This record gives sequence, C-alpha cells and structure tokens, in this order.
Amino acid sequence: MISGSIVALVTPMLDDGSIDYPSLQQLVEWHMNAGTNAIVAVGTTGESATLNIEEHHTVIEAVVKTAAGRIAVIAGTGANSTSEAIELTQAAHRVGADACLTVTPYYNKPTQEGLYLHHKTIAEAVDIPNILYNVPGRTAVDMLPSTTARLAELPNIVGIKDATGDLTRGAELLASCGDKISIYSGDDETAVEFMLMGAVGNISVTANVAPQQMADLCRIAMAASAGSDAEEAEARRLNEVLTQLNNDLFVEANPIPVKWALHRMGLMGEGIRLPLTVLDSQYHAKIESALASANITTESAAAN
Repeated sequence: MISGSIVALVTPMLDDGSIDYPSLQQLVEWHMNAGTNAIVAVGTTGESATLNIEEHHTVIEAVVKTAAGRIAVIAGTGANSTSEAIELTQAAHRVGADACLTVTPYYNKPTQEGLYLHHKTIAEAVDIPNILYNVPGRTAVDMLPSTTARLAELPNIVGIKDATGDLTRGAELLASCGDKISIYSGDDETAVEFMLMGAVGNISVTANVAPQQMADLCRIAMAASAGSDAEEAEARRLNEVLTQLNNDLFVEANPIPVKWALHRMGLMGEGIRLPLTVLDSQYHAKIESALASANITTESAAAN
C-alpha cells in the first residue's frame, strides 16, 4: 500500500514552455532525500491538461527511471476521454509506473453511472493499480461516495484521492469503503484532520516546496490516528507551521504559485505553459513570506 506524503509533482519547464528534464530529475532526487513517500508524475499539478501524449509518456518514463525503484511512482493518466485515459494508462504501465491516478472527466459532466463506467473501463483495460481522483472544484463533476463504493469492489481500484476538502465527505468515504481501498487527502488545508480520521496519506501540492515537513506531518498524523494524544498534538503543531503555505500556494490557480515558489527556491526556472502564466508580481512577497513562515529559505533549498 502506498501511504504517507505523496507529492503531486510539478513539471519543470524552460522559458519557452518546453520540459526541463534535468530539473525534473533533480526534483525527484530531492524528494527522495527529503523523505517523500511517493511521487505523482503528470498529475493535474504537473500540467497534464497541456502536455501532449508523447510528453505524458516521456515525463512519466523520466520519473520512473530516476526513481529506479527507490520510491513509488504514480502516473497521472486521467482524461475526459475514456479511450485517451486508457492509452495514457497503458503507456504508464509499459514504463513501469507503480500505479495510476485517474481524475474524473472534466467538462463533460458525466452522470454517476458514466463516472462508474469510465473508471471501470480503465481498470479492466490495464493491469495496474488505479487510484481515483475526485476534485469537483476543477472538473465541474463530483463523484459521490456511493459511486466510489461501487468502484471499490473492482480488483484494480486501490484508492481515492479526495480533494473536496469536506471532512464530512471524508468520513463517509472512510466508513463506506475505507476497508477496501486506501483513502487519501487531496487538500493540504484539511489533510491533517483527514489523516487523524484515518486517511492513509496526503497527495500534496505543498510537499513540492516542503517535502521534509510534509513527510514528518503525514507520518505523525497517521500514527496519531491510532490514538496517541501526544502524536496528535505534534501533528497539529507541524500543520500550523505549514498553514500559511497551504493557503497562499493557491493565490492564483495551481500550479502557478508553487512553480514560482520552486523557482524562487532555486530549484527550477520560471517556465509554465499557456494558458497558465507566471505568478503575478503582486503575489511575490506573499509567497516569499509563506516560505519563510515554514522555515524554508531560498539558499538552503538550492543547496540541498
């Protein structure tokens, strides 16, 4: 079972929007050294919506090769076309990804039956563990817990990333299918509470810039869910340090702020792909302040 701090890794790019593979490799090594438990390659934070099919393949393959079995790699293979999602999932399976993360189809607004059949078809087409991803704030469709529970009965469905930020929804998922599949937080702001309730990790944007802090938080929060008051208090303390960062990394659409933060930390350039743009200068000081609040300095990050 993949658990703990799972970074939704950005895709580094050069100023012209082309993929910066050396920086990508350096980020993977940095995360392994910092204690990150798994990496999502070309998830939505990795700008999956604007990478073409070939780029999907090559980025996932580059992450798998760099990880070299030392850390689990989850490939983002979702699409709003079921056939395209299958093609992406097949390619990820061929290059050795440990699992795939399939976001609910965006824009189409399928019915609950359509969501069930979409994910069922992918799971039956490719022999790789499937983690579902529900993020209605970005896709305009909400996969209900009853649909997730149906999918949890399928052998290849092994987890769900719930990015609703709704802890009542999280409790419902844990109660209805937490004994069948892994339940992950996909919302940094509420992740500590979700893990204290029983979620087995956090698929995180914040982990991009605070990998060690997020790894420590997830490890302690998951241990605290078994009933240790001291560990629960420590998890909340660690979360407090990350609170400003969790909030301010969304001052513009993700991954605009987190990519600029990594640039400011000296870990990659400013490149991002249209229609997304580089973080507006009015937010630079805000992001720098958020990094400082989490004890992240640009000098130490670049050195490590």
